[in-house]
Amino acid sequence: MSGNTFGALFRLTTFGESHGPALGGVVDGCPPGIELDESLIQRELDRRRPGQGGLASTARKEPDAVRLLSGVFEGVTTGTPIGFVIENTDQRSRDYSRIKDVFRPGHADFTFNAKFGLRDYRGGGRSSGRETVSRVAGGAIAQELLRREGIAVYAYTVELGGIPADVVDFEGAQDRPYFSPDPDAPAKWEERIKEVKGQGDTLGGVVEIRATSVPAGLGEPVFDKMDARLAYALMSVGAVKGVEIGSGVQAACSLGSLNNDPIGPDGFESNNAGGILGGITSGQDIVVRAYVKPIPSISQEQRTVTTSGQAATITVGGRHDIAAIPRINPVLKAMAALTIADLLLVDRRLGVRD
Repeated sequence: MSGNTFGALFRLTTFGESHGPALGGVVDGCPPGIELDESLIQRELDRRRPGQGGLASTARKEPDAVRLLSGVFEGVTTGTPIGFVIENTDQRSRDYSRIKDVFRPGHADFTFNAKFGLRDYRGGGRSSGRETVSRVAGGAIAQELLRREGIAVYAYTVELGGIPADVVDFEGAQDRPYFSPDPDAPAKWEERIKEVKGQGDTLGGVVEIRATSVPAGLGEPVFDKMDARLAYALMSVGAVKGVEIGSGVQAACSLGSLNNDPIGPDGFESNNAGGILGGITSGQDIVVRAYVKPIPSISQEQRTVTTSGQAATITVGGRHDIAAIPRINPVLKAMAALTIADLLLVDRRLGVRD
């Protein structure tokens, strides 16, 4: 069990480290005949690459140019494994040499060392947020499969630094700073980012993921529930510390009479369930929220220990985001797309639908 492969039928296997020569992956199980070229994948990668997060983004500049290696011929998928690679070009490993013998609070340094007995201290290696570039590439392929089925997936920021968005225009959010569904929210978020950046600190936030035109009937009734698989997918992203479906935790302080979604002749009259009932899609929009922790690399002094267990203090230098948002949004969208694509193919393998 390596933990580097996601999915049952539509499978993504990823490889690479933050400061290695390249990252990449293989998508296996993608059906033939889907239109695909590097530009379609690049469009999603450009939404995630360093430098796209305004004041919240790292100064590291990576083109994140994808190169397809296999599985595509004359602009369509062949049904064989789709291999891709994305080279690292702007690593500054020297930034990390002074902390190679010190564990960074909030990072996976301590636990990675506990598991493997060693660690790649250059940016976290496999535990780095840069690992997610391969997920975005794989998710872009999944989105092309879903697009053929009329399904679209969106990810937009509903809260940043404790400041919520007051309007939810999820389609318009794709072209706004921070993937904001509220035209007025980015200015407020920028002020908060300036304030926190000046303090040498970082911010967390909340991203909502919505999938539209998903057919009813996807997902299994017990262990492979759609909501369980989505939670697993989103929680596999390092910065995500909580996931909720539909009304989420608010359901715990509601009433059954309020939380149930009435059904009329024209369909459901509300969507507290987030488009999933009994682990199976209802045909409504799937609505999921991911709660993203603050970036752990801060320039304030923190207490820690060395690799030999001696007390120490640390100030993390280098180039880091102030918030994972908005660069995490395409990652979360990718993981949701991979999940839905996989369960769509599982449904068809079982012969439930054409």
